[in-house]
Amino acid sequence: MYDDNEDRPEDSGGAGGGAEGGEGRVRPTGWRMPLVIALVAGVVAYLVIDRVYGGIPMLPWSAIPTLLLLAAAEVIAAVQTRRRIRRMPGTVPIEPLSAARLVALAKASVLFAAVAAGGFAGMLAALLDRLHAVDARTDAFTAGGTLLSALVLLAAALFLEYSCRVPGDEDPHGPRTT
Repeated sequence: MYDDNEDRPEDSGGAGGGAEGGEGRVRPTGWRMPLVIALVAGVVAYLVIDRVYGGIPMLPWSAIPTLLLLAAAEVIAAVQTRRRIRRMPGTVPIEPLSAARLVALAKASVLFAAVAAGGFAGMLAALLDRLHAVDARTDAFTAGGTLLSALVLLAAALFLEYSCRVPGDEDPHGPRTT
């Protein structure tokens, strides 16, 4: 126990805190952090694209299927993980370390998808004034498709994180993930 006047040592337990704070607990991703990241990425992308658009190569369309494939893989992993955590018939229980790795993947994917969505939204906003040019129109179409793909990845990552929650183990401060 710590007295309120004593200095507390730094938490070494990661995001969940020490033994008193629920060691091994990971809080679900909220909506504020991805939103702030997307807004910052959007503003930066808008400013950069607005200033240097003529000097950069055309935007490749290959990010669209890449993000959609990542989202599909995360949805498949989420469905299988959810079934295994709930111990559905015909499944093998998931190892806690595997579930923790999937939560880490989901949290990283949420942050990446927020950066991508914000960045491509900013790019799309910067290109709206230039739609009269064929190259800018093509880049705007590609940026819009990539923005939608990033949003699909964001939803898939949040679903994967949700699927890793242990049922019936409610915490007064919010749901628990593995």
